[in-house]
Amino acid sequence: MDLVAARKKTVKWLTLAAVVAVLGYAAFGYGSLHYAFSSGQRVGFVQKLSKRGWICKTNEGDLAMVNMDGQQAQMFSFTVPDDAVAKQIDALAGHRVVLDYEEHKAIPSTCFGDTPYFVTGVKKTE
Repeated sequence: MDLVAARKKTVKWLTLAAVVAVLGYAAFGYGSLHYAFSSGQRVGFVQKLSKRGWICKTNEGDLAMVNMDGQQAQMFSFTVPDDAVAKQIDALAGHRVVLDYEEHKAIPSTCFGDTPYFVTGVKKTE
């Protein structure tokens, strides 16, 4: 095999490997964003909700969970991917709320949120 044919074969295999790597990364990212590792609810008072980021704007917040009076609040940090849900949370500021969330492990970038906990719904509780 001459040198030119060997180079063409090497370039072909390197290009194929790069394409497979990019497609694999995209499939992994799609899977980690669309399939939840766990889901549940958290109850408490929303302490903050802000839209953050230079390029990728995400809604980030903190929920203070208090089980009994006099007990120190435990903080639950979360991301709200849907702006409509973020507006609902903002409208319930100052009230005790129930946040429905999904946990997504191994998110490929912080462009989708700073936390693995994605809030999908909110309800006011008494």
